[in-house]
Amino acid sequence: MSFIVGDLVTRNSYKNDILFRIISIEKDIAILKGVDLRLCADSLISDLKKEKEETTDSDIEIVEENIRDINMDRNRYFYLPGKILHIDGDSDYLKRCMNFYKKMNVKANGLTILEEEMPSKVEKLLIEFKPDILVITGHDAYYNNRNKKRDSDYQNSFNFVETVKEARKYEKSHDKLIIIAGACQSNYEELIKAGANFASSPKRINIHALDPAIIATSLAFSDKSKSIDLIKTIEKTKYGSDGVGGIITTGTMYVGYPR
Repeated sequence: MSFIVGDLVTRNSYKNDILFRIISIEKDIAILKGVDLRLCADSLISDLKKEKEETTDSDIEIVEENIRDINMDRNRYFYLPGKILHIDGDSDYLKRCMNFYKKMNVKANGLTILEEEMPSKVEKLLIEFKPDILVITGHDAYYNNRNKKRDSDYQNSFNFVETVKEARKYEKSHDKLIIIAGACQSNYEELIKAGANFASSPKRINIHALDPAIIATSLAFSDKSKSIDLIKTIEKTKYGSDGVGGIITTGTMYVGYPR
């Protein structure tokens, strides 16, 4: 069977568990990017199985309903959700997240920035956009054949950690600027220590492309005068506390009266 760039495929040696799109082909090797998971991989062409259509995000549709399911008295009060700045190392995943924000009617600005450039650019972006919530994500990977405590065990965790640190120089308070950081298999502990409110990945697993946006949107619609339900918020993501963890913080949405 022949394959071309853009084909949807799975890998036979991995029991066809993850749906990928071919982004390039070099001789007998295909470079792949996850459709739903923030994951890049390569594979022998001979190991691929062509898939005819994309899977649907039925689980994400359920999440959308859960996020919308908040007690709003729109007859008496008005609501001002928090503003999001989303910087992403992958333009396709960013587009998908921006579509999600739009569908959820939350104000968000999004930019594609290479992971290694994020630390030097984040302060300027924070000054320009003045967000309540900052999302720092893209691609990452954990190389488990090395010592876990070294930054070099991860593809981009060091860049994410440095970006969080730079953001915290701009705003130290975890409640005035909520930071969501990390991607697939990222160094969760170091991101939290650097100053992130939420981070991936406690169990060093792959996360869904929309997981950072799900957390951000949940926080945008959480009452600023109250602490969030931490466990309930994390459980809205694809793999729950295996993929994302965080700290209790306050929401970002103002409630006003009268409408």
